[in-house]
Amino acid sequence: MTQLLLWLHIGFAIFALGPLTAVTMSTPRFIRSKDLNVLRYLHRTTRIYAIGAIGVFVAGVLLGRDYLGKPYLSISMTLFIVAAVLLVIVDRDQSSAIKLLGAEPPTDDAKAQRARIGAFSGVIALIWLVILVLMVWGSPA
Repeated sequence: MTQLLLWLHIGFAIFALGPLTAVTMSTPRFIRSKDLNVLRYLHRTTRIYAIGAIGVFVAGVLLGRDYLGKPYLSISMTLFIVAAVLLVIVDRDQSSAIKLLGAEPPTDDAKAQRARIGAFSGVIALIWLVILVLMVWGSPA
């Protein structure tokens, strides 16, 4: 069972967190170019991969159930929750940018949303890297 959970945890991390990071980090470029079709696609894709990212957390908690008191796991889970909250903000900003740019005539160029999405996407990517470091160097051999 442990091996299956490990495979699920790693698989979810590769196939959900990687694309999720790429999608959120590319969103500001398409806000700047005001490409609503691509923005709608990126917003939908963000939601799909964010749901997949929950699998990383669940498999990780089940996998580390015997080590939940260890600092590396507590820190990792806390950082994951922080990243999830930032993803909710990114999702909200994607939605509001689509509404602003889709209005006739456009009422705003969504600069605030573009800046927040860019900043939070970078922070989320750094959080994923910190969690990776904690998982590799903190976990028992």
